[in-house]
Amino acid sequence: MIQLIQSDISTLSVDCIVNAANEYLARGSGVCGAIHKAAGPELANECQRLRPCSTGEAIITSGYNLKSKYVIHAVGPVYDINKIETSALLESAYLQSLKLATQNNLKTIAFPCISTGVYGYPKLEAAEIAIRTVKKYILSNELDIIFCCYESEDYQIYEKLLNE
Repeated sequence: MIQLIQSDISTLSVDCIVNAANEYLARGSGVCGAIHKAAGPELANECQRLRPCSTGEAIITSGYNLKSKYVIHAVGPVYDINKIETSALLESAYLQSLKLATQNNLKTIAFPCISTGVYGYPKLEAAEIAIRTVKKYILSNELDIIFCCYESEDYQIYEKLLNE
């Protein structure tokens, strides 16, 4: 099942939320900053022990003070119109997150809009990759997916694409 909501992902009560992380798994801005702030300093300590994480990859940590039990830190690419592999790296970040959720017997995973903030990925293109990757994955894996959009513009893009 795929669900779309407009909310702050750090407030969700689900098995797992995905953090739009950087390679150093350090507290950043946007989604990453909100998750680290809500989780508390223990999250940063665990991330420091696990870093680095390559672009297109993901790792899982405890959720600490979050309502979600786990956080999957997915490192999306910085957008570069001249790099063909950029879309493959974004797809990989979603796919690796889904695989980690399945490997850890999680039932519900909430995704933010990975790479569309400071990493500059075009929102429509990123949403198309996210939805395509998730739909393909759940054909053969039982997992409830939540696309959690903070901004109304992102919500409208996802809503349009999911209704097509």
